[in-house]
Amino acid sequence: VQLQASGGGLVRAGGSRKLSCTASEFAFRRYAVGWFRQAPGKEREFVAALPRNSDSTVYEDSVKGRFTISRDRTENAVHLQMNSLKPEDTAVYYCAASNRIILSNLRNRSGYQYWGPGTQVTVSS
Repeated sequence: VQLQASGGGLVRAGGSRKLSCTASEFAFRRYAVGWFRQAPGKEREFVAALPRNSDSTVYEDSVKGRFTISRDRTENAVHLQMNSLKPEDTAVYYCAASNRIILSNLRNRSGYQYWGPGTQVTVSS
């Protein structure tokens, strides 16, 4: 599975940005998909995830109510809509996928088999 994240860029605080993760695998809906981010000097952290074959969602506390993860079956993609962005959201954002990760492990980056190159999001104050 080849993953590609896109949609990063520069945005002002309070603004919005939509990231997309596309996959070479046509049955992408059978994969759990997670978004992670890594700021300079920090470890990669969990942001949001969609379990496989499900539209339920999991979010890291600091993005709840601001970010929305969704699956677009027509585009075979998973999107991360980011609203009310803050400077502390600045990071490289990565999407990851797995067809075997269990629900309780969605926040753990080691549970994902496939990773795409990241996309930079910079939020200016």
